[in-house]
Amino acid sequence: MTPSPYPHLLQPLDLGHVTLRNRVLMGSMHTGLEDRAADFPKLAAYFAERARGEVGLIVTGGIAPNLVGWLKPFSGKLSMRWELRRHRLVTDAVHAEGGVICMQILHAGRYAYHPFQVAPSPIKAPINPFTPRALSRRGIEAQIRAFVRAAQLAREAGYDGVEIMGSEGYLINQFLAPRTNHRTDEWGGALENRQRFALEVVRRTRAAVGRDFILIFRLSMLELVEGGSSWEEIVDTARKLEAAGVSILNTGIGWHEARVPTIATSVPRAAFAGVTAKLKPHVSIPLVAVNRINMPEVAEQVLASGQADMVSMARPLLADPEWVVKARTGRADEINTCIACNQACLDHVFVNRKASCLVNPRACSETELVYRPTPAPKRIAVVGAGPAGLAAATVAAQRGHRVTLFEASERIGGQFNLARRIPGKEEFNETLRYFGRQIERTGVDLRLGVRATAGDLMEFDEIVLATGIRPRTPAIEGIDHPKVCSYIDVLTGARRVGRRVALIGAGGIGFDVAEFLVHEGPSPSLEPSRWMQEWGVDPAFEAPGGLAPPRPEPPAREVWLLQRSPGRPGARLGKTTGWIHRAALRMKRVHMHGGVEYLRIDDAGLHVRIEGEPRLLDVDDVVVCAGQEPLRELAEPLQAAGRTPHLIGGADVAAELDAKRAIAQGSRLAASL
Repeated sequence: MTPSPYPHLLQPLDLGHVTLRNRVLMGSMHTGLEDRAADFPKLAAYFAERARGEVGLIVTGGIAPNLVGWLKPFSGKLSMRWELRRHRLVTDAVHAEGGVICMQILHAGRYAYHPFQVAPSPIKAPINPFTPRALSRRGIEAQIRAFVRAAQLAREAGYDGVEIMGSEGYLINQFLAPRTNHRTDEWGGALENRQRFALEVVRRTRAAVGRDFILIFRLSMLELVEGGSSWEEIVDTARKLEAAGVSILNTGIGWHEARVPTIATSVPRAAFAGVTAKLKPHVSIPLVAVNRINMPEVAEQVLASGQADMVSMARPLLADPEWVVKARTGRADEINTCIACNQACLDHVFVNRKASCLVNPRACSETELVYRPTPAPKRIAVVGAGPAGLAAATVAAQRGHRVTLFEASERIGGQFNLARRIPGKEEFNETLRYFGRQIERTGVDLRLGVRATAGDLMEFDEIVLATGIRPRTPAIEGIDHPKVCSYIDVLTGARRVGRRVALIGAGGIGFDVAEFLVHEGPSPSLEPSRWMQEWGVDPAFEAPGGLAPPRPEPPAREVWLLQRSPGRPGARLGKTTGWIHRAALRMKRVHMHGGVEYLRIDDAGLHVRIEGEPRLLDVDDVVVCAGQEPLRELAEPLQAAGRTPHLIGGADVAAELDAKRAIAQGSRLAASL
């Protein structure tokens, strides 16, 4: 028998009354499907696909134990018997695939986005417009009973256990942390009093559900906020939780209001596994390491080094439901890796849209976007091997079509080849590796270095143009000056810019180019110690909240990031990552201005008007990042020849580069052909 490539990752875990088939926990992540009874069949299909992919233990998105604990009005809740039926759809589907599933009980506390929120103390969260009502003693008892009731109902619904959400700044964490617990009664003040709520929830839940029921507690081990718990307090709480009946301790990292990124692509892989390892000598129950563990070799290293007993992955299993089975069967090169972009998952959820995944648009749409084998194979030409073309070509070939993929350059990837050069976006290499392997697996006829003509395409049954974009050139006096270049020239290395650089355009590309220019040498994202120093994380995890004074490295260049439209540059960046990009550039002292009028470019530099005041920016180079235009030069001759091509990706819409839309559009088109 061939030895397992990941022996620690794939080792079963005996919990006494149940044995998990491996050490992979699918971490809780809200999808939006939990919020409507009508969507539970879709939720069941979503979890069943992950169970079929051999995940060891699944944890659902957060389910509130009562109305005041709702994340938002009418979000997922389990407090009444009539709500059981929808949950049984989920548990039955997972068990049919041999899976084990726990329901997360999440009481939002002051993070609830409604005016009925409650908390230990009436302290408004900085990310919420509502101020919570302080719980009375009777109110506290009511919340504890609600947790217990939810756990009992979860057992009736067929769940194998529950995860009690005690981290990330939600209600239980609000009781534990001095930052949010200003009470002076038996529920606040001294550590023993601040622990009381969590311990009462666990003790009473364990008594109510019995010993043969998994009880996970997600403990905040690194809060990354001022007024957070000290390390000694975390250790003491963990020990008491174990004594109270917890089966597994899951690691919680950061609060939603923290100003340190914790799961974005710029965060180093497994950056926080050290805090789980630090707790390991103090408890005897299994510990789960979390955050930015996205490939089997990373997970194996965490487990083999003894840092944890399990690894939690949420978004990686959104990206690829077969992650575990591919690892087990030696096909890690076929894993569709999570790049931690947040664009289709968390960004969707925070604006009340159903979650999906940039690299896997089937996520949460398993019953709608189905890649069925075609009964009538066609010859399909796809022109352009950027994200849209790669998705269209590989999905069409997977379905049985005969696909030829034309690419004018010598490599696949399109604009992803630029994105992967940005410090903090190294994960984009994984997507190109995945698509390259998919081309091999599905038999796509890849023709690199071939600029297809209309004549080359006439023999095909379907023609897909994924030819991408060309950079837009703004109408500015002196735009043809030698100081001026395109962002493509800078990112490809065709142009080496000087020490003082102005960027025209502050969209996603402008921010990426600024990030590229202020760094030189290895990216901090590849070196956890440098990254923690830059963002102010105590590498020893000793300080309260785990914070240290940020010590960013000096910028490699002085950069001006300019935006024609008024307002704050970067305001339209991703909901959950935009603040990270803005903060990163502020740390590098980038000059960011909105409402800029571009006057002219000459030997002296870039002449602008900012807030009505003329200014000369004495810069060595001016880099144009001012948007794109669709590249559709093949469309007209094809139409003239009586053929109607399909336009996808940047060739369809090039207002701003959008890989999420491009991959989804290519996949959906291929599914329909």
